[in-house]
Amino acid sequence: MPLSHHTGYGVATRRPGPGFRALRAAARYDIAMSAGERFVGQPNLPPSEENPPLRFWIALLATGVAAGAAAIVMTKILRYVQHLSYNYRIGEFSDAVARTGDVRRLVVLAAGGLVTGTGWFLLRRQAGGTGGEPTRSVWSGEGNISLRRNAMSGVLSEVAVGAGASLGREAAPQRAAAAFGSWIGRHMKLPTNQRVLLVACGAGAGVGAVYNVPLAGALFAAELYLGSLALTSVIPALAASGTATAVAWIFLPRQPVYSFPNLPQPTLSLIVFAIVIGPVLGLASALWVRAVGWASDHRPTGRLLIIEPAIAFSVLGLIAFRYPLLIGNGRDLAEFAFIQHGSLATLAILLALKPFVTTLCLRSGASGGLFTPTFSLGAVLGSVFGHMWAMFWPVPSTVSFGIIGAAAMIAAAMQSPVAAIAFTLELTNSVDLSVVAIIVAIVGSVIVSRGIETRSIYSARIPNLVAEAK
Repeated sequence: MPLSHHTGYGVATRRPGPGFRALRAAARYDIAMSAGERFVGQPNLPPSEENPPLRFWIALLATGVAAGAAAIVMTKILRYVQHLSYNYRIGEFSDAVARTGDVRRLVVLAAGGLVTGTGWFLLRRQAGGTGGEPTRSVWSGEGNISLRRNAMSGVLSEVAVGAGASLGREAAPQRAAAAFGSWIGRHMKLPTNQRVLLVACGAGAGVGAVYNVPLAGALFAAELYLGSLALTSVIPALAASGTATAVAWIFLPRQPVYSFPNLPQPTLSLIVFAIVIGPVLGLASALWVRAVGWASDHRPTGRLLIIEPAIAFSVLGLIAFRYPLLIGNGRDLAEFAFIQHGSLATLAILLALKPFVTTLCLRSGASGGLFTPTFSLGAVLGSVFGHMWAMFWPVPSTVSFGIIGAAAMIAAAMQSPVAAIAFTLELTNSVDLSVVAIIVAIVGSVIVSRGIETRSIYSARIPNLVAEAK
């Protein structure tokens, strides 16, 4: 059989024959339920054709340029909203939030929820939806999503995150870049399979550009979107992500999101910690994916979408009276966990509250990413266990605990272990840290997670998002 039936990592061993379309349709979904399409885990899409024509490569490079531009524009919108909301300019966003009074934070979050909730309601009612989810477009083999509606939804997403919603900022450039790929493919009259590849590569390029992680962005597109690490998937993804990141460098920072100089060499204690913590993070990841699925399945419809984000964001604002680190996507929370500034009790409280407020924001109907919230959740979990581990078996640097936790959590939650390794190394500049420890933890977490929950944080959201695409 030329196509593996193993979910997520199957590849074709030869070029598709006449019956391939039926095979692809059969392998694309893990399960179909009578109540409607439900995507479980990753797709089993094949690599693209081996020798695409020159106009495909032209379209691909144009998609990469558009992805870099989208990352710049969406980041500028985010920074403007953060400055308007919390007088944020440079440094840590959480510091600007902490300097803002409790009342102002509450007002900003409530207003941000009302504005974005109204925007999403009008977008779905007047424009016919938010433009379509890129993952669903790729996994269904359609390759068609709306540029205008995805761009508008992306702007609303950045406004929500800038106001302090506990969601990721990568969703906006990811969706906009994917939509550009679809638009370019349609206007250049490319066949469906090439448009699908452009959407996937555009999505990965948007993530790569906004976080300055070109390799991770390419692997994100190949492993998560296309379900294949074959050359015919990886090379286009690398070209798009590299181009997008280079374009983004015109205005966006070039340094890693997190940087920890002089990390110590790995120790036996760290390796054993990774072996133990991997399955724990796999269990936590499976529970987190189920929470994401539940929140996505119970998002409001109709006029409730106008008020529920304002209510959810206000609850977040009230909780932030005591824990302002919960505001925003979680970048500063991960930094806090890596450095272990707080006590074990503080980290444990943040560990309980972060998934709660993120689920609350997602359940309210707000649109945003889940990468950084998940990454920060893993960092805090790794740091909490690392605190206790170091009491019995010390290590030279406690930063390692958070990095291993973040890597294992995001690998299991995305069901993309190879991309997770690249994300971790590029985001944290931690090549000197034991890659072995990261890999060991990821293997344990993914095995346990897939044994409990085969969906990812992306596929778990799709059943509810089907209606938005219409």
